[in-house]
Amino acid sequence: MPAGGRRRVAGLRREEVAMLVGVSTDYYVRLEQGRERHPSVQVVDALARVLDLEEEAVAYLHELAHEVPSRRRPVSRQWRPGPAGVS
Repeated sequence: MPAGGRRRVAGLRREEVAMLVGVSTDYYVRLEQGRERHPSVQVVDALARVLDLEEEAVAYLHELAHEVPSRRRPVSRQWRPGPAGVS
């Protein structure tokens, strides 16, 4: 990133991260907030590269981004006696 003026906080701004990843700022904000549930593998890889994540962190990021919802177990139907006198 080009050197700019003085910053109060070190690091990249959202807009800068989005630009380096190759996505819009709005899309990046949705990712941050968990409102974008299906980012592509390419976007996740680009984000990991821009953030300079270590291999373990990259794997975890992919896990989070591509988590498959667990299937709910079917409710077990318990045997219940029928009305009295019915055989």
